Amino acid sequence: MNPFSAILLRDMRLATRAGGSAALALAFFAAVATLVPLGVGSDLHLLSRIAGGVLWIAAVLAALLSLDRLFQSDFEDGSLDLIALSPLSLESMSFAKITAHWLTTGLPLTLLSPLLGVLFGLPPAGYAPLMLSLAIGTPAVSAIGAIGAALTLSIRRGGLILPFIVLPLLAPAVIFGSGAVLGALDGLSNGAFWLLGAFSLVTVLLAPFAAAAAVRLNLAG
Repeated sequence: MNPFSAILLRDMRLATRAGGSAALALAFFAAVATLVPLGVGSDLHLLSRIAGGVLWIAAVLAALLSLDRLFQSDFEDGSLDLIALSPLSLESMSFAKITAHWLTTGLPLTLLSPLLGVLFGLPPAGYAPLMLSLAIGTPAVSAIGAIGAALTLSIRRGGLILPFIVLPLLAPAVIFGSGAVLGALDGLSNGAFWLLGAFSLVTVLLAPFAAAAAVRLNLAG
């Protein structure tokens, strides 16, 4: 097995084991999505209008729960130093970790979203756009989150700082993602899917290089 696949499979095993970050993210996603209708009320028209935005915000917050450990455990046990000396580049390692995070967090959140959409009285026309927007946009959440995790790697209690770094950068994904769902409900073609796709593609392509540079700075320090 090549080093890239080994890191990918190891991170996926760690995330999906009992008590892992993937289950925690799904539980948080479901909890937030359940509480909002209870607080807003039983107005199904209002709930259906805010469904896309609320589920997108809940998905971003749920994904953040597992990001602080993306590089931290490897940094603490010395694995990052070994990877830095190995033939596998830090860019490839970062991309493997981003991929593993999306497969264990972003993808399950996407698959769970239609069930939570029922709580909001989401019309049938909204389910496919909701899932598609999350499938397109959640890779950007993992990618930008990896940059934040790498930047806060050597900071004590860096997990508390991470959301302040990552959340402002994820605003376009939330805006375009929720806008795509709302546009589909209104029968409008507002280009939100294209903007979301472009944003996600750029972040996924650039994030491994930015995260690797941040890891190098922390290892050098």
